[in-house]
Amino acid sequence: MGVTRLVVLSAAMLAAAGSSGFAQATKEPYVRVAEIEIDPAQLEAYTIAIKEQVKAALRLEPGVLALYSVADKENPAHVTVFEIYADAAAYKAHLETAHFKNYKITTQDMVKSLKIRETVPILLGVKRK
Repeated sequence: MGVTRLVVLSAAMLAAAGSSGFAQATKEPYVRVAEIEIDPAQLEAYTIAIKEQVKAALRLEPGVLALYSVADKENPAHVTVFEIYADAAAYKAHLETAHFKNYKITTQDMVKSLKIRETVPILLGVKRK
């Protein structure tokens, strides 16, 4: 009888919370991969700009969960950025920030090509120390 009462109470609480509370609990992260080719002559300036942008996004935006920027070992002008946002709305908010707009303006003549890959998360994990 106690378990049944607990299940009924839990169901009532979920119903009272409404669908928005339930939807938030089941939101999936929004994950993108950017493949960027940089003008090799401007690689040093680009590296400074991407570092500033990533640091600002991580510091200022709660919806930015992770940003990883790496250069190809054989060709450092090929940069890959792995982006994880809390949801699509967090990504859209990111695009409107001053630091992201500044990054786009600063690097527009440095970027030779940009390919965005939309992804579906299978498993996202990080090892904690």
